[in-house]
Amino acid sequence: MTQPTGPRPRLDVRGAVDLSALGRPPAPAPGGPAGAAPAGDDGVAAGVVVDVTEATFPEVVQRSVEVPVLLSLWAAGDAASTSVTATLVQIAGELGGRLLVGRIDVERSPQVAQAVSAQSGSTVVAVVKGQAVPLPPLEQATAEQVRAVVDQVLQMAEANGVTGRVDVGGEAPEPEEPPLPPLHQEAYDAIERDDLDAAASAYTRALAENPRDEDARIGLAQVELLRRTQDVDPATARAAAAADATDVEAQLLVADLDVLGGKVEDAFTRLVDTVRRTAGDDRERARVRLVELFAVVGDTDPRVMTARRALASALY
Repeated sequence: MTQPTGPRPRLDVRGAVDLSALGRPPAPAPGGPAGAAPAGDDGVAAGVVVDVTEATFPEVVQRSVEVPVLLSLWAAGDAASTSVTATLVQIAGELGGRLLVGRIDVERSPQVAQAVSAQSGSTVVAVVKGQAVPLPPLEQATAEQVRAVVDQVLQMAEANGVTGRVDVGGEAPEPEEPPLPPLHQEAYDAIERDDLDAAASAYTRALAENPRDEDARIGLAQVELLRRTQDVDPATARAAAAADATDVEAQLLVADLDVLGGKVEDAFTRLVDTVRRTAGDDRERARVRLVELFAVVGDTDPRVMTARRALASALY
């Protein structure tokens, strides 16, 4: 797993549906769930994919406590759904067990397919800790776009402490990770010892050396979010924001707290509304903070894309 370049706040799984209520999961079967795909000529490692049925569905959901799960609905007569599912399985194989793909044949397991589709409104769903998050439509996506969405799922899982791996049935050594650039390593070490000021300084210097350093930009945004909120009393901050909608600083602070608490849509809506009702320096402060929070959440996150459109409408 790539060594992090900055802390990821523990974001709750947003837009989630509790799938664990659909059934009490049985004890895990030795060696993983039934139906795990054997290694084949396509190079897909054993264990990274399972064919989900009514009987195994609760168990697959339960495995999301340890490893992120992608549930993909497919039908033999639907080329788009079979292509997306095949792409997800291939990506899962390349990730060496960091992800489990659950294939749901809508014709053979209609009850599972209906439950997933009805609750999520999506044909591909990420599941972390028994909670499901619908993903953007992938039927027309390129392989690169699908990989970007999978990367977001892995980041979300890591932020929620789900970092286990599927047993792929081998002892293949993990590739040696390249060292971080010196200033990134300095920032990472500072974060490890809880010195956020030093981490921010290191990322700032990295950006001064290379303004296009995207990892440094994201790392700095995350560190700044933690610095702004580390000594804040949430109840007091929310009371101040509720008492005076024109208090821009109070609105910015509550938006920060919302992102840390997993209420991403609430944070974005609050700041877009602040942009709409302000002007001049106050509007610019709200806009800049919103863009910083986009970086914290992830620029390819569907909620960020929606908020960008809302921001553009508010500005113009």
